[in-house]
Amino acid sequence: MHTQETEVLTAADMTWELMPNHIELYHREIVSAAQADRLGIRMSSILWEKLGVGGQVLPHHHDVVEIIHITVGEVKLLCEGEWYSYRAGDTFHVPAGVVHSVANAGDSPSEQISIFVPAEANVPANHFFGTTLIEDVYSSKLR
Repeated sequence: MHTQETEVLTAADMTWELMPNHIELYHREIVSAAQADRLGIRMSSILWEKLGVGGQVLPHHHDVVEIIHITVGEVKLLCEGEWYSYRAGDTFHVPAGVVHSVANAGDSPSEQISIFVPAEANVPANHFFGTTLIEDVYSSKLR
């Protein structure tokens, strides 16, 4: 059964948790597998991550696809055995099974959103989402 109500997770209610086996990597899980199940979507996890100065997600690979969007700071990405520099606004698409690493390259913490999506055979074709506008009876409540 899918949730039909909007769930709100406020930053004030979430705590930064230290990720084991990495250097100065903290995360807040903003979508868990259980929440994805309630929404009726295929998703392993979405993490809001923070890398402290000198922090690094050590080289590793997953059994899922990872999409990493840098939101704050400067980082280096280990890609095909080489390190490359990137900054806030850049996004990495990492296929399942590919070794990768992200390291903070600045003098202040960096932040990123990491999206973990199952990689499956015979997936139906994706499409850009649809939107249906409704009569605007809610805007007056903003004022």
